[in-house]
Amino acid sequence: MNNFENKNILITGGSSGIGKALIAEFHKNGANTFAVVGRNVDKMKKLQSEFPDVKFSFIQADVSKLADIKEIINSVKKEWKQIDILINNAGVVSAGALEETSDEDIIAQQNINTTGLILLTKYALPLLKKSEDSAIINISSGLGLIGMPFYATYAATKAAVKQFSEALRRELKDFPIHVMTVYPTATDTPMMESASSKNMDTPKMVAEDTVKGLKNTEIDVIMGGKERKENNIENFENPLEFDKKVSSMFDSMKERASKHRSM
Repeated sequence: MNNFENKNILITGGSSGIGKALIAEFHKNGANTFAVVGRNVDKMKKLQSEFPDVKFSFIQADVSKLADIKEIINSVKKEWKQIDILINNAGVVSAGALEETSDEDIIAQQNINTTGLILLTKYALPLLKKSEDSAIINISSGLGLIGMPFYATYAATKAAVKQFSEALRRELKDFPIHVMTVYPTATDTPMMESASSKNMDTPKMVAEDTVKGLKNTEIDVIMGGKERKENNIENFENPLEFDKKVSSMFDSMKERASKHRSM
């Protein structure tokens, strides 16, 4: 997919961070029609002043709620005959030792990061199938490839996104729907404000690599460069040896995770 003009793009979590950067990058590449889903309608409406020539539809909804997901699709149907690009970007995180993580935060991460993503995709599929050239972009995480201490629940949700994308891609082989998964590393977004992280990627970098990946019909866009790819291979081929590398970072990761919560 190289031409984004006249494409109808539905994106969750689009009012800030990676979502907002994705809107900017797609707009830069010709896209002009977006339906943005978020929990805070005032934050979403600020996008209109930043992108005055874009045709926005703002849908206040919580993707952890099935009724809201159905309403998202109903709202889109009133405006569009089809969806050309679905971007599942909404996500939350609550880090820390598993036994110290509240039940509510564990459930919410599953519901928003995984179940909501799957259900929205399910209900969007009939509209995606009406497009002659459509795509599903699922935002996972580097932690969906390599599980790290104090991020057990979050990593589980993002690993699930990886497997969901892979299975769905194969399920949709008879339709012109490209399924792509993006794996950002730590990114400088509001979601990371409470984490003690340094040298983070920028949302712009993630957005640029995402659009480039879609143009090149990639199925996986993995951020973090050569080192990340080498770590992925090592973790897959020799996980017990990789455990030793993780152990050397244990204390710093514990500190990083101690206040990392964005729900």
